[in-house]
Amino acid sequence: MLLVLRSLLWTILLPGFFAGYVPWRYFGLSRVRFDALNASQTLGFFLIALGVALLGACIFEFARSGRGTLSPLDPPRHLVVRGLYRYVRNPMYLSVTIIILGEVLVTGSSALAVYWAIWFLCANLFVIGYEEPALRREFGPSYDEYCRKVGRWMPGWR
Repeated sequence: MLLVLRSLLWTILLPGFFAGYVPWRYFGLSRVRFDALNASQTLGFFLIALGVALLGACIFEFARSGRGTLSPLDPPRHLVVRGLYRYVRNPMYLSVTIIILGEVLVTGSSALAVYWAIWFLCANLFVIGYEEPALRREFGPSYDEYCRKVGRWMPGWR
């Protein structure tokens, strides 16, 4: 039960902030009125729902297989290579990317598109500069083998 609460807390604090609060507060998401005839909005809402579902699956797998959360301060204790992690090494970041891109379509905001690009650049820098070296130190050869088999962002790309 404590792991569930910790996972919920970090979900609210991390993706909830970057993909929820910031677009809602600063990029017009709070002012959107859904128009079912607007194909861009409909696709955007579909992407948001897809991203949320994928993110939820990743968070669940971190708790179930890894016995940890999505936070770098409370990481999984075991290397997670199941679920979406069989296909890409960073499905959580990709899920947030899908959510924010959906919000770009829903709002039509070019400023939000720039925010997404900056966010994704920062996510890349964080993954390459901190997360991957930390995982190599923590899990050693098993993480190196995982990296040889699974692409960072795209299935099949290493």
